[in-house]
Amino acid sequence: MENRIFEHYTPKDRSNLIALLQDVQEAYGYLPEGQLKAIAEYVGIPLSTVYGVATFYNQFRLTPLGKNVIRVCRGTACHVKNSANILTALENELGVKAGQTTRDKLFTLETVACIGACSIAPVVNINEEYYGRITVKEIPKILNKYKKEEAKPKVEQEVSAE
Repeated sequence: MENRIFEHYTPKDRSNLIALLQDVQEAYGYLPEGQLKAIAEYVGIPLSTVYGVATFYNQFRLTPLGKNVIRVCRGTACHVKNSANILTALENELGVKAGQTTRDKLFTLETVACIGACSIAPVVNINEEYYGRITVKEIPKILNKYKKEEAKPKVEQEVSAE
């Protein structure tokens, strides 16, 4: 896959670094260490510089996302409605901090500056689904929905998707 990504860029051209990082992340879902090394060599800069750029920008991930990405809104309306408590409850329930993925790779927990659904604050987004006016006591039930989905046999999942 790397050759197909890299062939669109001129070797030893430092100006291609961010575009290459974006393309590799799009292909893999994150930036694998081997790809970072290949980018450094291809662009002709030290690996430490590539890591520096990849860790400076929030858009880049050095680890894969979980199957379900949970985004907790931390905007003003959600903050006023205690989204900090929602975040803490999710961290406790999942056993990870914001920015981390569970060991089973089922959930990644993130915070966002604003989801844009202030009228139903506090808001949590999981994949494409929004949960508004969420309370701490609803969290286990919501997470169990995704855990149960993962536990379904693959054949049943494929049939229900049709």
